[in-house]
Amino acid sequence: MDDVLHERVREIIESVPAGTVATYGDIAALAGAPSPRMVGAILAEDGHDLPWHRILRANGTPAPHLAHDQLERLRAEGVLADGQRVDLRKYRWKPEGEEEVEGLLF
Repeated sequence: MDDVLHERVREIIESVPAGTVATYGDIAALAGAPSPRMVGAILAEDGHDLPWHRILRANGTPAPHLAHDQLERLRAEGVLADGQRVDLRKYRWKPEGEEEVEGLLF
């Protein structure tokens, strides 16, 4: 993997503010990564110091093995889930100056 892309993904995740969420696809689009799975791989390998809990799957749910901890951390920041799903229309991060990125509407 390209070190520049790796660092760009980390920087974008780090910039997701408390009280908001983004999807793996959002981060991939903003970083120019080839897939959301690459974002997940970066978080799994090198994301312990990032606000990883603010990154969700495209349907607004956390990965099953992280769900309890992730939803608890989000709740502490004011992001409330309906069951295990976060309402992306309400809590999705809209980067300043970004209205559409690669077909994703923010």
